[in-house]
Amino acid sequence: MNRFVLVGAVSAAALLGSTAISNAASVEVMHWWTSGGEQAAVSVFAEEFEALESGHTWIDTAIAGGDASRSATLQRILGGDAPGAAQFNISRQFEELAEAGLLLDLTDLAEAEGWRDFIRPDAILDVCEFDGRIYCVPVNIHSWQWGWASVPAFEAAGLEVPTNLEDFVAAIPALQEAGIIPLAIGGEPWQHNGALGVTLMSVMGLEGHLRLYRDRDADYARSEEVARGLEIWREMTATIDDGAANRNWNDTTNLVITDQAALQIMGDWARGEFALAGLEAGVDYECLPGPSDDPYLDTGGDIFLFPKQNDPEVEAAQLEMASMMVNPRVQALFNNAKGSLPVRDDVDFSLADACMRKGLEILSNPDRVFQGAGFYMLEDDVQRLNDLWVEFSFNRDMSIEEAQERFANIIATAAE
Repeated sequence: MNRFVLVGAVSAAALLGSTAISNAASVEVMHWWTSGGEQAAVSVFAEEFEALESGHTWIDTAIAGGDASRSATLQRILGGDAPGAAQFNISRQFEELAEAGLLLDLTDLAEAEGWRDFIRPDAILDVCEFDGRIYCVPVNIHSWQWGWASVPAFEAAGLEVPTNLEDFVAAIPALQEAGIIPLAIGGEPWQHNGALGVTLMSVMGLEGHLRLYRDRDADYARSEEVARGLEIWREMTATIDDGAANRNWNDTTNLVITDQAALQIMGDWARGEFALAGLEAGVDYECLPGPSDDPYLDTGGDIFLFPKQNDPEVEAAQLEMASMMVNPRVQALFNNAKGSLPVRDDVDFSLADACMRKGLEILSNPDRVFQGAGFYMLEDDVQRLNDLWVEFSFNRDMSIEEAQERFANIIATAAE
């Protein structure tokens, strides 16, 4: 299996000539993977990079929180002290960096290795393309469309684990009576935007999602379907615990892992926390696509971009790192630890657990795959949604009508 690593290294080396990588280089990598499961996953990349024959060194710079990490990365790049690699999301977050000519062009590497032939779906590599050139490498497929349920928590309430949010709302009184927190959520605004987006999707379906974010249909944001989604969210968040406002996502996941809470709506990166805790899917917890009886998966995830450097040896190492990240062996190891799905379908899936298999089955049907709001909206507008939905969750005085009107305004005024 190690031949896959060597093939990637040879492909990267061929682009720069045999002498360009004769000297080892240190590459600083900025990312926000700080939870236990995330650290286990990023360690795969670090170990595989340092195992390359070139002898390069991975310098790890982890900054908790995606917003904080991206902000620090941008400050470093614009301040002339750019790291060698940086994590961003599959989104439009880094378009301005590419436009300003601040990123390493990966097009020749992508063409030499045939990224278009094995990275799927096409949309996640399309995000990396700007003016016909490739400026980032997708490393996984993440989806927000998941619920994570404690089997013992529902059993304590005398209930089976529901498969959709309408049934979950009906189960809330019994969960409360059993002393279980029905919905686990934290205080970070992105948690509320993501989980509420999943709730809306469960009501309005793919057509409604596209009307909102792709077509910018502000009138649809005022529709009965959107109102029903907000009603469900309001019912679920009526019972959140007092500690929610100051809690991060992985500590929130731990409430489900320890059976203190029944359900968390969170992307599939949460699976890494369950795996790290030694829990078994389908026995100790359930992973619920949707959560809906008609599930879809959005193709979000993570990419790495490589800010331009003045040192040709570092640039050579950057290309080797990009190649390593998409090689089939590393893709299998990394995504099994991360809880995400690989960007290629020719990897060894023998390690896949029940949740990954559910995700792969949905992903195999193109009609069940869609792009999240971040695919259509710039970061500033995503932040506006974050602010709106966290306020809606905690401010019980905000009416559904007011929330819809503010939502409609964001949709109508979002940058193209």
